[in-house]
Amino acid sequence: MKKKVIVVGSGIAGLAVSIRLRSKGYNVEVFEKNNNIGGKLNDFYIDNFRHDFGPKLFTMPNLIEDIYKEAGVNIEEYFKYDKLDIACKYFWDDGHVFYAYSDSQKFVNEVGKKFYKDEKKVKSYIWNSRKKFNLVKKIFLEKSLHKISTYLSLDALKATLNILHLNIFISLNSLNRKYFRDEKLIQLFNRFATYNGSSPYLTSGIMSIIQHLEHDLGVYMPKKGISDISYSLQRLALDIGVKFHFNSQIDKILIKDKSVIGVMSSGIDYKADIVVSNMDINLTYEKLLKGYEKPFYVKNYEPSSSAIVFYWNMNKSFSNINVHNIIFSRDQREEFDHIFNKKSIYNDPTVYICSTSKIVKEDAPAGCENWFILINSPFDNGQDWEEIKKDLRNNIIKKINSTLKVNIESNIVGEKILTPVDIEAETLSKFGSLYGSSSNSLKSAFVRHPNFSKKINNLYFCGGSVHPGGGIPLCLNSAKIVSDLIG
Repeated sequence: MKKKVIVVGSGIAGLAVSIRLRSKGYNVEVFEKNNNIGGKLNDFYIDNFRHDFGPKLFTMPNLIEDIYKEAGVNIEEYFKYDKLDIACKYFWDDGHVFYAYSDSQKFVNEVGKKFYKDEKKVKSYIWNSRKKFNLVKKIFLEKSLHKISTYLSLDALKATLNILHLNIFISLNSLNRKYFRDEKLIQLFNRFATYNGSSPYLTSGIMSIIQHLEHDLGVYMPKKGISDISYSLQRLALDIGVKFHFNSQIDKILIKDKSVIGVMSSGIDYKADIVVSNMDINLTYEKLLKGYEKPFYVKNYEPSSSAIVFYWNMNKSFSNINVHNIIFSRDQREEFDHIFNKKSIYNDPTVYICSTSKIVKEDAPAGCENWFILINSPFDNGQDWEEIKKDLRNNIIKKINSTLKVNIESNIVGEKILTPVDIEAETLSKFGSLYGSSSNSLKSAFVRHPNFSKKINNLYFCGGSVHPGGGIPLCLNSAKIVSDLIG
């Protein structure tokens, strides 16, 4: 009889690892503190407008497809998606607009039209980013960095021989300035540092591989909205025999003789041979592993950035925005200085607007749109978030109105606002950080908490706060790594 596995938390990584392990024959039970699947990848309604709670960007659908393949089912029975022609539409306050296409050649061609002499440089930049991604993905993204076997492979040798080409030892901003002279183009490529909650002036140049996911591999949209990634995986999990316990917060991971024996929830012990925590690694130690000291890469880490999020019901359709949109700050360096040094929000922040109703018509009534507005912010450090969000709301409305030549305030007919404090409360992400630790140093970028415990047998970890990091693709990779480790 196969062993029993308990998964703590039903975020995207928790769902993925539960399916992978059940597909291998393990008896799997998932415990979730909320009354539905947890994490950041779910949704809610404001009146008759549907809003995805968290991530909006869907790349690398092959990682989702692999889960269905392992379960031996046809993905189209559960989940369908389309590729977006335009990955993102970019705006600057001087009226400049740029369409970033999902197709790499179309993207390069558009750069040639809008930024002129930088076309060849962009082609080279994309090619080199692709090369870096292919060099590191099998050792950094798909395997544990905390197993000697990882470093004894041909893939590790190839990466080592090409280490000077990986741009590890310069910042992303410095790398971008080596390639480009146009400040707008530099600003565009710098923004990808925010995908792992970091600053382009501090994070390593190897992070240029992030843009490869959008401009080379493409951006996609599920036919039923982003949260359907989670909901479809839950349906699959239930169909193959995974058991879910909702409204079941874990109080403690039970350990005997340095080995996991189960968990405690609401004073009841549940036995298990293996436990996988999809909970934030900081809170896993603080709440579930009391008495066990946090490793150095947890105690000494810099939290990633957080966000203030505005969910707006708009009683109008806006023809000048796309699904994904960015309105840039006038001063990017000052913006990141505020986030990471001053622990505040610059008065002219970059504004991200997403409207899934552009594609998923059911997300809003006819002639209306659902807007998701995200502003990168520092993690919670005791700031007066209520005061901050009031000022920020006024600032971003002015910025949107000025850049898009609209007057949106009267069009907002429903609203919900999240601050870093709210994000921590709803997702149990320490300090409200969206990606666990930042990648503002080589140490924080590459030395995250491993996917297994070095002190407790049969205890594993997945999700954005451990190796290989945050965001949907990396969380899915962490689930696969854990599944492979368990065997």
